[in-house]
Amino acid sequence: MNFVKERVGFAIGGVPPAGHKEPLKTLLDIDLQKHATIWAAAGAPSALFQLNPADLEPLTQGTWMDLSEEKQA
Repeated sequence: MNFVKERVGFAIGGVPPAGHKEPLKTLLDIDLQKHATIWAAAGAPSALFQLNPADLEPLTQGTWMDLSEEKQA
């Protein structure tokens, strides 16, 4: 837990998508684009903020990817 707080400046459970101490490589799950509204951590485990999926890429400089696991028959 200390590793995360030292690197990004926020405790696990409250790490927001932006505003980190160090730049992070951010992967954005394309499934988030299925929703009109999403919620993200806002710096504390009990704090959230609302945003549109389209706001994530410019906010995080992230890359959209399919992060789902393939389902086996």
